[in-house]
Amino acid sequence: MIGAEFFCAELDRRGYGFFSGVPCSFLKGPFALLEQRGSYVPAPNEGIALSMAAGSELSGVKAAVLAQNSGLGNLLDPLTSLSMAYEIPLLLFVSLRGWPRAEDDEPHHAAMGAGTIGVLEAIGVAHGILEPTEASLTALLDRAEQERARGRQFVVLVPANTVAPCSVPARPADALLDRRTAVTALARHLDEALVYSTTGMISRELFGVRDTGRNFYMQGSMGHAIGLGLGTALNRPEERVVVVDGDGAAVMHLGGLALVGERRPKNLTHIVLDNGSYDSTGGQRTRGSAMRWADLALAAGYRTGESCRTEAEIDDHMAKVADLPGPHLIAVFIAPGGPTPPRVTSAHTNAEVTARFRAEVARTRRDLS
Repeated sequence: MIGAEFFCAELDRRGYGFFSGVPCSFLKGPFALLEQRGSYVPAPNEGIALSMAAGSELSGVKAAVLAQNSGLGNLLDPLTSLSMAYEIPLLLFVSLRGWPRAEDDEPHHAAMGAGTIGVLEAIGVAHGILEPTEASLTALLDRAEQERARGRQFVVLVPANTVAPCSVPARPADALLDRRTAVTALARHLDEALVYSTTGMISRELFGVRDTGRNFYMQGSMGHAIGLGLGTALNRPEERVVVVDGDGAAVMHLGGLALVGERRPKNLTHIVLDNGSYDSTGGQRTRGSAMRWADLALAAGYRTGESCRTEAEIDDHMAKVADLPGPHLIAVFIAPGGPTPPRVTSAHTNAEVTARFRAEVARTRRDLS
């Protein structure tokens, strides 16, 4: 494999001075090293990462973007209508999750794993697949320089086991709760609710603590759990709907919070577990400072906004909002890391999760008729 140190040193040698992206475990080695630099800015989503890189290029500083291929959709608008349309050359490293065999990865990577190369070919972006050798990296970066000279983009596609990992320096955490304790406490208050849980460790934790057909485990689609919850809450006002989100996911598409505040469904509770990191991709930081979630919720139009750091505060806030019209937002500050929970797919396919959830919705609809 290519060492993360060589990877970053080669970019330095070629004059790259600004880096941004959204983490992927295939690139956690470079992310770990880049996070220690002031030239790296973690982006809330891949489109913002690309637009920041374009701004860096316009200021005269060469920029690179690192992302997972599941986030390629977030990149396509600024890639095609900004950097390509204005001939702003950019270098992108995009992981190849779900490739070459979809069955070797989680099922939510299957479609993009099969389609990543085709998407790039369809829009006319030059690309190459990185092999696990230093020579392959230098050859692809040479190709990127050729495209740069023409004002064009180049994408280095990174399969699994190509770039070596390295440890992420531990960050001091003042949170009292770990993820499992927080999810266990929340689960005590979810009876009869329709629950949407966000991608990554949070869905896996909820599955391990409280598996029920009324849980929809949204693996993939980062940032869109709140959209699922809002769509259900608006169309099933008699149901209590709870979204269990993460800080990285919620920040990725903050427009969802704004829409919740505008539509104000009385039956929706939005929980954000904030550990300041992307735990499922290697513990990279989401932000350098904590979000003021309660203030943000009230500013967006939620009826209540609360923050908590202990089990007792979780119990108190969840009990209080249970009898109040929403929407509510409760932020729970937790420590990063923790034991790895079981995968949802160890017991249920995605189709089975959908079928169980729809059956529960249909059952409660019959009970009310």
